[in-house]
Amino acid sequence: MNRLLLIFSLLISSNAFTQIKISGVVRDTKGKPLYSANITLMDTYDGTVSDSAGRFSFVTSEKGNLEVEVKYVGYKTFIQKVQLDKESIKLNCILKEELSELKAVTVTAGSFEAGDKKRAATVMSSLDIVTTAGSNGDISSAVKTLPGAQQVGEQEGLFVRGGAGYETKQFIDGTLVNNPYFSSVQDIAQRGRFSPFLFKGTVFSTGGYSALYGQALSSALILESIDLPERSEIDASISPLFVGAGTQHLAKNKKSSWGINYGYTNVTAYFQIVKQKPDYFHAPEFHSAEANFRFKTKKGGMVKFYTSFNYNKLGLRRPNIDSSILKNAFGLDNVTWYNNASYKVVIGKGWKMNLAAGYSTSNDNINAQIQDANNNPVKTNLYYIDSGNFALKIRQDLTQGKAVFEKKLRGISLLRVGAEYWYIYNKYQSDKFSNTALMEDNLSAVFAETDIYLTNNLAAKAGVRFEHSSLLNQSDIAPRLSMAYKTGKDAQMSIAYGQFYQKPENMFLYSSTGLGMTKATHYIANYQKMNSNYTFRLEGFYKLYENLVKTSSFPYNNSGDGFAKGIEIFWRDRKTLKNVDYWISYSYLDTKRNYLNYPEQLQPNFGANHTANLVMKKFVTKIKTGFNFTYTVASGRPYYDIVPDNSNKYYIRDRGETNPYNSLGFSLNYLPNLGKQNSKTFIVIVASMTNVLNSTQVYGYNYSYNGIKQAINPPANQFYFIGCFLSWGIDRSQDAINNNL
Repeated sequence: MNRLLLIFSLLISSNAFTQIKISGVVRDTKGKPLYSANITLMDTYDGTVSDSAGRFSFVTSEKGNLEVEVKYVGYKTFIQKVQLDKESIKLNCILKEELSELKAVTVTAGSFEAGDKKRAATVMSSLDIVTTAGSNGDISSAVKTLPGAQQVGEQEGLFVRGGAGYETKQFIDGTLVNNPYFSSVQDIAQRGRFSPFLFKGTVFSTGGYSALYGQALSSALILESIDLPERSEIDASISPLFVGAGTQHLAKNKKSSWGINYGYTNVTAYFQIVKQKPDYFHAPEFHSAEANFRFKTKKGGMVKFYTSFNYNKLGLRRPNIDSSILKNAFGLDNVTWYNNASYKVVIGKGWKMNLAAGYSTSNDNINAQIQDANNNPVKTNLYYIDSGNFALKIRQDLTQGKAVFEKKLRGISLLRVGAEYWYIYNKYQSDKFSNTALMEDNLSAVFAETDIYLTNNLAAKAGVRFEHSSLLNQSDIAPRLSMAYKTGKDAQMSIAYGQFYQKPENMFLYSSTGLGMTKATHYIANYQKMNSNYTFRLEGFYKLYENLVKTSSFPYNNSGDGFAKGIEIFWRDRKTLKNVDYWISYSYLDTKRNYLNYPEQLQPNFGANHTANLVMKKFVTKIKTGFNFTYTVASGRPYYDIVPDNSNKYYIRDRGETNPYNSLGFSLNYLPNLGKQNSKTFIVIVASMTNVLNSTQVYGYNYSYNGIKQAINPPANQFYFIGCFLSWGIDRSQDAINNNL
């Protein structure tokens, strides 16, 4: 018995003597120790975890060639082959961070993103747009509270970083919107045609935008429509200005939906109460109808179709600037039809396909007259007055198709390649000319872009776009590059460079056939720190203009140039003030350009050196009401009276700067059904007022033939609105509350 115990003890001591110690340390690529990493000897029960210094140690009695595996959440698995014999083993385990869409840096230079995909990164959601005081639910008006955009009140469009309004383009589901605003009326800015609730994602690119888009010299507003609604609903709206009704129907299997809406606006009654400076002989009147159809395919794809029809009519008179007894009468009829279809699907082997097509047509019928005191048409035989007698018919058609293929590369890196084609048809008829001007263009483009994630802290986006215009008989290649580096928790830096081309405006192409593409080169750098409560953003930019259109001689040419540079700051805070969401934006702009009939490089009349916005929102649950304020200030804008001398060379006859701009907007939204259990009706009553302080707004000056100047003011100093919006089948109360806190 004693002999057996001795033999057993010797076996145990012999086995213990042959155990091998495996030790080491676990760190990341920056040398930071990783606490509680799992270390195991693969295919055995032996292993341990690392301590706070990243150190580990364990023993094993295994023999031969095996593998040590180290795992840590958020990092790639580390595997090291080991030879187990009689000696201890020390390992230095360096783990590389796993690339993750949630943790990875994003390129932000030149763009503000908003949407469901990055909730913490949301700068401006659809609800933000409709609750921004002073915007009255208009997308562009709300976007003007972000840095980079100028406060131009006499013309529609987004004037961004020294760029004119036509240098910013809007895209829906990848395709260009040819007429995003209602037709122009001199010295009166027009609203956008689309409701912000059509869209789930918004990218306001103030420069350096993706190679997937083109023909925008300064900026791109990229909108992505919603997929399927949450549930079926019926909507209605009523106010002294408009009435509307619509429905969205979601199929029981939640794989398809359809919807229709109609709205009618007539401001006759409003203009009788709130007097306007122009004499409207036909108050603005609008009819709008839209429909959508969406469905998921068997392979998980999404098909969306949207169509919108608009008709509007107006007529107004103003005093003629060259006469004390004559008037300028202007009448406009417009019909616009817009269509957009898209198809997204995964086609296998890591590829996704995104197809889009669009067709739009806009028809303007314009009739302008010089009238006497009795509103009868007259001719004076003075060309500078009689030039106000004309009739125009303008048709603008755009047919387009686009295909984008996306391939997932290693990790979360992506490659996108694609092509698009635009057929542009414009028809211009004037009673001044016997011939009808036709302009057709076949514009084609191919592009490639890749998102490269080297680590979660370092990413790059590189792209190139090739375009060809048959009308200009010109091709261009536009390279674009941006990079981002994460500097710390929630913080990062980005830089961007890009070249951008745009055709001259139609008014110039009708007159001259030798024009080419205009060009802008963007350089951008920014720093951003952002989480769910705060957003801080500091951005600097430099933009170089080339080949701008000059109209000081005929035929027109591309000898113009210019620059824009500046600094922008954005701060949004949802936490510091209890139940208050606010943001502050500031833009400094230094810009000059020599274009059109400018005799030298001048600061353009739409550019202000300083612009600042303060937007505040507070929802008071106790009284079921949200209060929204927007205060905007801007330094004065330059104005010029540029005329030809006896030798037909242009000079500046008068110049100056407008008074600084300041405006306070206010709105409130009251939810009477808030807190009622099982209520299937969502009701919100909205009231708003612009320019609460009744400041005098001067946007610039018009000049008479003899040099007398006349201020450009808004039609009325203030705008008032009250309306009731109802929905049956869906309750947006929590959205209305949570998105304002």
